[in-house]
Amino acid sequence: MTSDARGAREAAYQALAGTEPVLARLAGAYGRPDPFEWFDGGRTGTSKFAAMLLHITGQRISAAAAFTIYDRITAASGAVPDASSLLTLGPARLRAVGLPDAKTRCLLELAGRQEAGLIDLESMSALTDDEVTSALVAVPGIGLWSAQAFLLRQLHRPDVLPATDTGIRRAIGREWNLPRPPTWHQVGTTSAAWAPYRSYAAALLWRSLRPPGEPSDPKARALASASRAQAAGTSARRAPADPR
Repeated sequence: MTSDARGAREAAYQALAGTEPVLARLAGAYGRPDPFEWFDGGRTGTSKFAAMLLHITGQRISAAAAFTIYDRITAASGAVPDASSLLTLGPARLRAVGLPDAKTRCLLELAGRQEAGLIDLESMSALTDDEVTSALVAVPGIGLWSAQAFLLRQLHRPDVLPATDTGIRRAIGREWNLPRPPTWHQVGTTSAAWAPYRSYAAALLWRSLRPPGEPSDPKARALASASRAQAAGTSARRAPADPR
């Protein structure tokens, strides 16, 4: 992280702490997480198209399962997947790696638009948040949450808070001592005062859902679990044979 990015993060959390005592308390307990950290284990490289592919693949399934399916697509493509390789694979081979029909149609539609120049994920940094969101949700199968995840993880936009996210709603309900999780509309009303730093507030709310020192991002936990399993397998292979 650059010194400019560190300075921006410090300024954002200081502003949030001055605006909302609950966020100040959470920052004291959990630190100041980076809202833009992307946990893909290096799979997508610098490709924003591949990152969006992973976002879509991971909708409504575990992070570990998403990694497995994405890795199969990569293996079938022979490299980090791009629009051309997805179109070459086609629907049958994409379904064969574990993608359901709806995600297969979504990814092929996105790839077709990318190839035709109707959308360009690699150049979206020049667009506003609303322009990015509109372009992405116009693709059948891409919802608001996935568009907001792209804004956060790939474009590093500072004022994005996914109001419909279950974790965000649960964290607000718990930390504000509400009788039940708020609706997305209530989240939007509550978080309006946190602009223009709502991405940082979102990161802190997600972080509060796990104990201090434990990864809060599902992909980070999946990567950590895979690393532990690999280390355990390596240790087992290196262990001396039982002489009995």
